[in-house]
Amino acid sequence: MLHYVSLNVSDIERSGSFYDAILAPLGWRRQEESSTVVSWGMNRPALFITQGDGQQASGFGRVSFPAKSIPAVKAAFESGSRSGGEPVAEPGSSPAHGGHTYAARLRDPDGYEVEIVSAPE
Repeated sequence: MLHYVSLNVSDIERSGSFYDAILAPLGWRRQEESSTVVSWGMNRPALFITQGDGQQASGFGRVSFPAKSIPAVKAAFESGSRSGGEPVAEPGSSPAHGGHTYAARLRDPDGYEVEIVSAPE
């Protein structure tokens, strides 16, 4: 299990709105917030976005979030798409993950790939 993930972003407000939209259907909420850092999680901060003088967003990498159900995957994808996300893979079955996995992927406003996955335990 990861302790946390931190992404460097070019516009904290724009990215904050995107991650609010994609994470709310998954049960995550904002945990901490300042002018240069915002974090989300369920019980503790697990995703941080940061902005600071001279930092450049690289837009390289993928973050995958678990969803409890197919409707949660769809809701996160639709909400994220309306909030500045660029669709990469529409919601659907994902044989690459094995079994009965259902997933969707978006590119966030800085180019990071964000995946939402519902998989049987």
